Amino acid sequence: MKLHNLKPAEGSVHKEKRIGRGEASGKGGTSTKGNKGGQSRAGYASKMAHEGGQMPIQRRIPKRGFKNHGRVEFSVFNLGQIDQLNEKYGFAEFSVETLYVNGLIAKSDKVKILGNGELQSKLSFKVNAVSAKAKAAIEAAGGTVEII
Repeated sequence: MKLHNLKPAEGSVHKEKRIGRGEASGKGGTSTKGNKGGQSRAGYASKMAHEGGQMPIQRRIPKRGFKNHGRVEFSVFNLGQIDQLNEKYGFAEFSVETLYVNGLIAKSDKVKILGNGELQSKLSFKVNAVSAKAKAAIEAAGGTVEII
């Protein structure tokens, strides 16, 4: 075997399809793109949700409901969870910073304490919101609440 004898395997090399090079090539005229319309033009891109002229599904289905863009989302913690978290992580105080450092919330999250369950430990809280029942339970347990 010598370099001048080498050739690719049979059938592995195909001729380039030369479109738009005259009628004799068999691929002239419309250049294999059919007749007229968007798909035969340069730069065509189909619109998202285009259904070939049929009314798209997002227009067939009625609009429902309401999205409140002013809604404030909180990461919620119940009093029953706080004792378990305190045992696991040993909080000096229950604040947004300590929750973020321990990977329990994202940096931009707001924290709200709700009154479901019972609180045994005496903790100080620095959170964004607290329910009235939770605040009463925290103060009854000897803790303090600071809204930030």
